[in-house]
Amino acid sequence: FVSVQFPGLADVSISQDIPVEGEITVPVGSHSPDEDYSTLDESVKDTIMRDLKAVGKKFVHVMYPRKSSALLRDWDLWGPLVLCVSLALMLQGGSADSKDDGGPQFAEVFVIIWFGAVVITLNSKLLGGTISFFQSLCVLGYCVMPLTVAMLVCRLVLLAGAGTVSFIIRLIVVGAMFAWSTLASTAFLADSQPPNRKALVVYPIFLFYFVISWMILTFTPQ
Repeated sequence: FVSVQFPGLADVSISQDIPVEGEITVPVGSHSPDEDYSTLDESVKDTIMRDLKAVGKKFVHVMYPRKSSALLRDWDLWGPLVLCVSLALMLQGGSADSKDDGGPQFAEVFVIIWFGAVVITLNSKLLGGTISFFQSLCVLGYCVMPLTVAMLVCRLVLLAGAGTVSFIIRLIVVGAMFAWSTLASTAFLADSQPPNRKALVVYPIFLFYFVISWMILTFTPQ
């Protein structure tokens, strides 16, 4: 049968002296502990603590801005949401009309921050940015933290009065935190943009944080 089907094999012989050894195995790569780790079996407390630690690490990266992929690799929107709500609440009640309960101010701040972040993200993507939509929102949202700190300091300064000295102190604080927010956001987003279009991306970021800074600086409590 072999000679009929495969004529060339009739003259081929295998020597009995040649050992045929070996084992058939499927190579399996080494697994790291993180690959085998599953969050399905962890407790609610562990999940909350893990998320809080992740948010805290991102705050640290914003306070010490440098070119890092930490905010881009594990993005989330919990930190930006907390910062946005905190800033909106502190800016609430800035109208001179005592009948106003501050509701419109809260909505205005909330819309300005999120709508502005979305516009900047879309602008970045249209200019050829390499990061995703939510990664950009994460960076822009976390970088609002210096301005949130500035708002807290301004409210404390306004407790002592609203004179010229108070305005100068608030101007210095807001100006410093505005520069901090702008530099921190560009440090994370600069490498994701084409070299010849970085200025077109930085300019909207500058305007975004400038508007928020102006709202903080012009805030006067009822």
